[in-house]
Amino acid sequence: MNWTLEVVTLPVTDPDRTKAFYESIGFHADEDHTVSEEIRFVQMTPPGSDCLIAFGKGITDREPGTTGPLIICVTDIEAAREQLLAAGVDASEVDIQPWGHFVYFTDPDGNQWSAQYLPHRDNN
Repeated sequence: MNWTLEVVTLPVTDPDRTKAFYESIGFHADEDHTVSEEIRFVQMTPPGSDCLIAFGKGITDREPGTTGPLIICVTDIEAAREQLLAAGVDASEVDIQPWGHFVYFTDPDGNQWSAQYLPHRDNN
């Protein structure tokens, strides 16, 4: 039996602003569906990922900005940082640790992210 993580729900204040943010950093908009005045769900997938994020209206009761840090793995940490900066995201400098290299950023609501590159994977 497999247990796969497929969806992470983010609490947000403005789904349109959030969707634009994630599109600007390369996430693919998979679904944007309004069920009623109270319910809208948006699903977006990072490039190369099997797990997507979901946000919208009426899909979580958590406070915006309370998710994270979420870790997203990348194959080139410098390129990931440059892509974030080019999109106007306030991305940290690369934080090099013995277990990996990281760039930290938040979405417009303050949900926390860490882009992670694991150089030891290149040796396998």
